[in-house]
Amino acid sequence: MPSDIHRHPPLRHRDGHHARVTFEELFFDLIYVFAVTQISHQLLHHLTLAGVIESLILWLAVWLGWQYTCWVTNWFDPETPRIRGLLFATMLLALCMAASLPEAFGDRALLFAGAYAAMQVGRTAYIVCLLPAGHPLAANYRRMLGWLLIAAVFWIAGALAEGHALRALLWLAAVLCEYGSPMFGFALPGMGRSHTRDWTIEGGHLAERCQLFVIVALGETLLATGVMLADTPAWTAAIVSGVLATFLGTLAMWWLYFGTSSKDATEAITRSADPGRIGAYFHYIHAILVAGIIVTAVGNDLVMAHPHEALGTAQVIVLVAGPAIYLLGSAIYKKVVYGSIPGSHLAGAAALLVLVPVGYAATLLIMGWLTTAVLSAVGLWETRLLRQRRARQPAPPLAH
Repeated sequence: MPSDIHRHPPLRHRDGHHARVTFEELFFDLIYVFAVTQISHQLLHHLTLAGVIESLILWLAVWLGWQYTCWVTNWFDPETPRIRGLLFATMLLALCMAASLPEAFGDRALLFAGAYAAMQVGRTAYIVCLLPAGHPLAANYRRMLGWLLIAAVFWIAGALAEGHALRALLWLAAVLCEYGSPMFGFALPGMGRSHTRDWTIEGGHLAERCQLFVIVALGETLLATGVMLADTPAWTAAIVSGVLATFLGTLAMWWLYFGTSSKDATEAITRSADPGRIGAYFHYIHAILVAGIIVTAVGNDLVMAHPHEALGTAQVIVLVAGPAIYLLGSAIYKKVVYGSIPGSHLAGAAALLVLVPVGYAATLLIMGWLTTAVLSAVGLWETRLLRQRRARQPAPPLAH
């Protein structure tokens, strides 16, 4: 006789309405406020090519841990004891992973890789045990577990490897396993492959989870500015100007996402004939978007700490790259939502490239204001386009 667990896996109830984000999920996201902070500090203190590569690998791992958990809570009810317990156990492992990030390429490599691999493999193995063999999601999770076990070998091997270069290469292979396998339906010999149409996700919930992570990342950016301001003994005109520049830049990024497209994005995934595919796109796109926010936060820290200082090559790249990466992610996001890449974003990226030579003749404060001006101009352009789109939409029928 099958157990009650297997007869009644704790799936979310589908009633045709938008599944709400639970308090358990919001509590889980608190760990990622810490993780995003750790990544930005890692990059801030390692502004070299090697440091950028290492920070990128660590960010991709942090995002993967959140992303795979997000899919679980889209399918399974976090308010049931079994899934709540899984979520809290994952939180503990994520906390260990996040705490080890600054020394992940140093003395805490094994702690980082072990916590991360245990989180990914353990969560998926638990779901495999919950699902009956014939359930539509069971085969998908077995294939997923296979790929995560392969990736875990690379994570642990990288932690045990001597030298940063070899460790980075092995961990990059692990990241590619986890990012690439969903593109091919987690295909494994003898196990077949999954299809996105079989991923019966609740689109509105998934879109909202991604939107909340953007809030987490933007909140960390404001938090970093606030900490720098609190630690500054004298609030000079330059410091106040730096606060305004970084705050308005963060506000512009918020507006480009939440003010011009987030509601339409929720509708796009909800109404899609293949929400699983759109959901997968959203996760890849948000990895780019949040990476742009993280790099921008590093640039904000530089502006606040040394407003009158001239820029070196690393500082120029950081201050330009953060907004540029964000605009790239936002452009792809809107391509998925509206079917075309917005010209405003391309113009903004071109303007940021023009600022590269300007950066060598400017101070950090001036450069901070220039990048903020570009983001604000793109936001105003998008606002005008949004009004035009809404004006073309037919008015709702009058109630009788």
